[in-house]
Amino acid sequence: MLELKNICFKREGKQILDNISLTIDSNKFIAITGPNGSGKSTLAKIIIGIEKQDSGEIIFDGKDISNLSIDERARLGIGFAFQQPVKFKGITVFDLLKLSTGKDINKAKACEILSKVGLCAKEYIDREITNSLSGGELKRIEIASVAVRNSKLSIFDEPEAGIDLWSFNNLIKVFENMRKETKGTTLIISHQEKILNIADQIILLKNGKIESNTERENLLKQVDIKTTNCCKLGGNNG
Repeated sequence: MLELKNICFKREGKQILDNISLTIDSNKFIAITGPNGSGKSTLAKIIIGIEKQDSGEIIFDGKDISNLSIDERARLGIGFAFQQPVKFKGITVFDLLKLSTGKDINKAKACEILSKVGLCAKEYIDREITNSLSGGELKRIEIASVAVRNSKLSIFDEPEAGIDLWSFNNLIKVFENMRKETKGTTLIISHQEKILNIADQIILLKNGKIESNTERENLLKQVDIKTTNCCKLGGNNG
């Protein structure tokens, strides 16, 4: 479904990604992990088209998308959730969900979508997507907006970044449900053990290279991945 061929990327003279080749199959729950600065988030941004690789190819469903725009990739079936969710003054949660589904859904349907990410719909449906919402609330609303698209490939870049522990534990429940119910492939950038424990497959990046690409049980036996207090986490360029 997704194939990366010899992806290289430099920033300010530093080699961030060094000859990454990777194949991701359909209908999998994949985690990409590694130390800060290992290239995780950069790789995600290259897949969606926010960053442009210096060399290499990105093949999606048999088509070379290396030079396509973000919009073109989204139309092919790639969804993306940022580390820090985008805020939209003047746009309500209901507006966002309608845009995400591409359909003229009613509020009852929007409420059903929100309930799947653990939000009481009546409290959120007419609220604007601004700083009036907490980081955890914004994360869950963005996850709902990505999941409802039924994308072939949904990418979540460090969903735990910048949120409190209670919100993080609720996000874990959301992702567990997604793994059971959602069609398509989910790709999560994270170094949280609770997220890695959900994954079918874990890809370990180190110094811009793939250190390991294996099933969850095998990798967790090989490396000591420590759970970090997500209250202290913030965004990074990993």
